[in-house]
Amino acid sequence: MTLHVTNTLTGEREPFEPQDPENVLLYYCGLTVSDPPHLGHARSWVHVDVMHRWLEYLGYDVRHVENFTDINEKIVARVGEDDLGEGEADVAETYIERTLADMRSLNLLRAEVYPRVSEHVPEIIDLVETLVEKGYAYESNGSVYFDVTQFEEYGKLSNQELDEIESQGDPDERSEKRNPADFALWKAGGVDAEAIEEHRHEGAAPAEEACETARTWDSPWGEGRPGWHIECSAMSTTHLGETLDVHVGGRDLVFPHHENEVAQSEAATGQQFAKYWLHCELFQMDEEKMSSSLGNFVTVDEAIDRWGTNVMRTFLTAGSYNSQQLYSDETIAEAEERWDRLERAHESAVEALDAPDARTKVEDEALRETVDDARDAFVEAMNDDFNTREAQSALLQVATAVNAHLEGRDEYDYRGLRNAVETLEELGDVLGLSFVGETTGSADLAGDVVELVLGVREREREAGNYERADELRDELQALGVEVQDTDDGATYRLPSGE
Repeated sequence: MTLHVTNTLTGEREPFEPQDPENVLLYYCGLTVSDPPHLGHARSWVHVDVMHRWLEYLGYDVRHVENFTDINEKIVARVGEDDLGEGEADVAETYIERTLADMRSLNLLRAEVYPRVSEHVPEIIDLVETLVEKGYAYESNGSVYFDVTQFEEYGKLSNQELDEIESQGDPDERSEKRNPADFALWKAGGVDAEAIEEHRHEGAAPAEEACETARTWDSPWGEGRPGWHIECSAMSTTHLGETLDVHVGGRDLVFPHHENEVAQSEAATGQQFAKYWLHCELFQMDEEKMSSSLGNFVTVDEAIDRWGTNVMRTFLTAGSYNSQQLYSDETIAEAEERWDRLERAHESAVEALDAPDARTKVEDEALRETVDDARDAFVEAMNDDFNTREAQSALLQVATAVNAHLEGRDEYDYRGLRNAVETLEELGDVLGLSFVGETTGSADLAGDVVELVLGVREREREAGNYERADELRDELQALGVEVQDTDDGATYRLPSGE
């Protein structure tokens, strides 16, 4: 069965046919790093990760790019708060570090690159210049706006007519624009204090003081900052070329963000920007979407610390990427129970395989047929628009078959059990589940041991035994524990999978 996907651009379920039959160019709109990542972010991350894994399973070489938006008014609003730093760049760096740690704790495959907006301002300026030269954009008071009336297909992604589209951008931009729906490509000057006031948290620096740390760049139109939408177009085309195979993002980004990406990218290049647009539905919490701005969220590190990676990935893949999902105590408990069934079945099968009661000539046709059918069902589900819900159900069928085989038997079907174990491990890996060594995020016991060793190391240093202290650090690093000495003492990060 060929992979089929639901394409937001056409509104149709289509066979997946990348430009190159051996390679897939995948772009995901990453985070604006102004808050700790929460489970709403994790849901999209995990589903993009599963897409990446399944495409590789099908034999494609996947070039996966995911950006960090590190220039934003919300980031400026956090300046001076707690230990976030004294400038926009410091706050962004702090949250990027935390985001990467959370990605690893969720057992995500690494993207090919994680471009940052601040590193791609020259490419952004070049793209804006191209749009101005081609007549799709105009300068006004040092800012540059995209003229939506010049792009005939504007609204095709969100399925809107131009005369139905309301004003975009800040109200104070309206006097500078030809059309209320025009959007900013380049914004003159820095950040206005009023723009960040509503986003400030307790303990943050005064708005005027924080705005002084906002980064600006020289441009042909004067000092300023990039507009939001142009950033993704510049970063994606820089690393993946003019036409992407797959562009993924949250459903709430279809308009205006993705619509504007399409318009400015295709206006600049004359090429289709992305063949397939896949949109993740929102994560519901108390009948609202889980959101940093609403304050109704559970952070990734809190969730991993409490439930572990496998339970969270079981929970997050219990619904398909394009279906809404509810976070509640009940839905988490269901995920715990499902993972427990899978893990226990795997452990029992492995134990039976290594027991003398596993025999070469014992055959259980029911076990073998169920595992083969479950494998077929898993493949069919994943090729049906990455249907992780049904794929997970197929894995549970394997667990049920293993339990039925082991119950009340004196001798076991070695080949049947081996196939079951390999199926759980191979297909479980597509969902990012690990049957060998649970990933638990902070891993309390491992953390306690590392802290104990660091305490011994500190006492060695205080006693002047620096060589021994260095040996302890090196031994930890050999185990994959990253140790960094700071003015406040040593910090550490456990390896992914611990």
